[in-house]
Amino acid sequence: MKKKNFDAFIQKVKQLSLSQEEIERLKEQREREIDASLVKLNNDIYQNEKGLGEQDRVYLVAASIIATLGIPNKVAALEKGELKSSSEEGSRDGDIILRKIKAFLNEKNLPQEKKEMIVRTLANTLTTDNINKVENGESQLKRVFRKIVDDLGIYYKIGLTTDFTGKLFNEMYKWLDFSQDKLNDVVLTPAYIATLLAKLARVDKDSFVWDFATGSAGLLVAAMNEMLIDAKNKIKSPEELAIKSVAIKANQLLGLEILPSIYMLAILNMILMGDGSSNILNKDSLKDFNGNYGFINTDKPFPATAFVLNPPYSAAGNGMIFVERALSMMDKGYAAIIIQSSAGSGKATEYNKKILKHSTLLASIKMPIDLFVGRSSVQTQIYVFRVGEAHQKDDVVKFIDFSDDGYTRSNRKKARCNLRDTDHAKERYQEVVDLVRFGKSKLKIFTSQEYFEGHIDPQNGADWNQKSHVDTQPTLEDFKKTVGDYLSWEVSYAIKQEKEDDRLGK
Repeated sequence: MKKKNFDAFIQKVKQLSLSQEEIERLKEQREREIDASLVKLNNDIYQNEKGLGEQDRVYLVAASIIATLGIPNKVAALEKGELKSSSEEGSRDGDIILRKIKAFLNEKNLPQEKKEMIVRTLANTLTTDNINKVENGESQLKRVFRKIVDDLGIYYKIGLTTDFTGKLFNEMYKWLDFSQDKLNDVVLTPAYIATLLAKLARVDKDSFVWDFATGSAGLLVAAMNEMLIDAKNKIKSPEELAIKSVAIKANQLLGLEILPSIYMLAILNMILMGDGSSNILNKDSLKDFNGNYGFINTDKPFPATAFVLNPPYSAAGNGMIFVERALSMMDKGYAAIIIQSSAGSGKATEYNKKILKHSTLLASIKMPIDLFVGRSSVQTQIYVFRVGEAHQKDDVVKFIDFSDDGYTRSNRKKARCNLRDTDHAKERYQEVVDLVRFGKSKLKIFTSQEYFEGHIDPQNGADWNQKSHVDTQPTLEDFKKTVGDYLSWEVSYAIKQEKEDDRLGK
């Protein structure tokens, strides 16, 4: 009942009176509103604000959100009225926003090098002459800032549990000038898939989680949430829980993203969703990363025990090069990745054989073909590994056909909801986690055609996508059933024909 917890307590009390259906309906409504606001903002800036490059627009949104977040009793949120559109050096709108960002980052206790890099990146856009030039009493920067706050402020200031910046990322990456190959590579992992990967990687409060192609940090956000939930469930002391939560965010997450504009979105995502951005690094994980912490303790290896990944599929081995590198740098733990299915059936043979020399394939899960509807239509697979033990030919692999995950998806822009739970989706996702962890004793919803346990050849590397072998040889019972069905049809037809003859007087 501390003052700082009171608002959250009241909100929780209000939610207790709502049914699960009402809660889901409110969430859907809020997400539709967010989508509409993001599209409106995009169209407004694109059509009416000239001279802003793609990255400029991304950085302006990131800067505006950070400047208006504020920290209670420490940093006041920047208000629209504080921007005076002055042309005086040091008092321009860009200078004011930048000072507020510095104050915010200072209170977040980020490493100095990281703060300087964020400020330097955003300053390149915020302090340019054109955007601060005053026309008709207002700078372009103030006008854009006002649009961002008016369209988005209500959503990021009230602390949504949804991956708000995941949606923001999904909208803004359309603004960025990628080649077609890059566009296909930069695809947001749906939040429920990110959570599935975190659970399959057995993430808990003591995990050290890394991601070698972080994107907007959606997978790390999901992992962080699972870690915090586990900590809350297991630690009863509020003081110990607070200390552990800080440690999770500051020391137990590490992500690498090579594209600078996407990197800034990852930073923003982690700040908004709980501030686990301390070790989000703007580096090439294949060339420039040695496995150590990126800020503070840079001579100390990151003790990774969980790996999650949705790699760029254009990379070597459809992206399995990232998996092989990450797992080879781990001593123990688990990994869960989502990747093109062809990576397990021939496109990544050499990488797969290397992986199996130090890690065990626990499960291969075929995902729905329309998982990334509207963005990509490739068939994907989730592979789950236990790290630190070479795969033996007698090791059991769980093969799951998850083509029917219980969700119905559409890509209609005006649809009320493009993702609907139409067949026990939540239960199906939990069953997948249980099957991978405990085996066929957890079979409830899935059939023997959708789940079976088999083996792979560690020297093959192209046999990871197996299907259930259905025995097509008819049994005596099959024969009896067929004969019975035929005789039943014959009797039914004869009776029907007799009635028809009687009606006609034959």
